[in-house]
Amino acid sequence: MVFNTGAALLDGIVLAAVSREADGTYGYKITQDVRKAIDISESTLYPVLRRLQKENCLEVYDMAIDGRNRRYYRITETGRVQLALYKSEWFTYSAHISQIFQEAKI
Repeated sequence: MVFNTGAALLDGIVLAAVSREADGTYGYKITQDVRKAIDISESTLYPVLRRLQKENCLEVYDMAIDGRNRRYYRITETGRVQLALYKSEWFTYSAHISQIFQEAKI
């Protein structure tokens, strides 16, 4: 994609992906879900997850799966409030950009 993804948009996409599972989801699944919208590597995703955890937007817990621990991420109430803000801002922002592109003379 030719457009850069800013930190706020990336945070919003990650929060949206995590919010889709009530019991939380794990890093690899989050990466796969986010990749449906933007190209992201796991080395980019994990610092975002840590930052969102530090900001109390995500909570983390481990679960044993097939004898191995898997780290899960679950959105918090703070994360839901932040996600609602990101969604509202995104719809306004994207509507304005779409309008400019639709009015462009090519």
